[in-house]
Amino acid sequence: MHRKDKVEARQRRKRRIRKKIQGTQNKPRLTVFKSIKQIYAQLVDDTEQRVLTGISTLNKEVQAGLKSGGNNDAAKKVGEAIGKKALGLGITEVVFDRNGFKYHGRIKALADGAREAGLKF
Repeated sequence: MHRKDKVEARQRRKRRIRKKIQGTQNKPRLTVFKSIKQIYAQLVDDTEQRVLTGISTLNKEVQAGLKSGGNNDAAKKVGEAIGKKALGLGITEVVFDRNGFKYHGRIKALADGAREAGLKF
């Protein structure tokens, strides 16, 4: 499968998923994006169309002690950090948006980290 085909397939999956899920103020959407070197997570309120908070492997608090931002350990650390930030905002439940990526590897590690921090999906 060529790179262009992979990206288009992910975009189709993303659109199909986004039609079905929506975040609110009380239960925001936890959306994830991954690149080769980094992983990003944001809490989004779709009713007001605003980002409540976000974190990535580029943040200094997450980077401490990591060799690379593109592995499962980094993803788990980002998940734990977004979970702590959400609990600080009074958010305990989220809707998980894997953004068209397969629920495997770094995406799964991030979700597990967020669950361990106390978020419910």
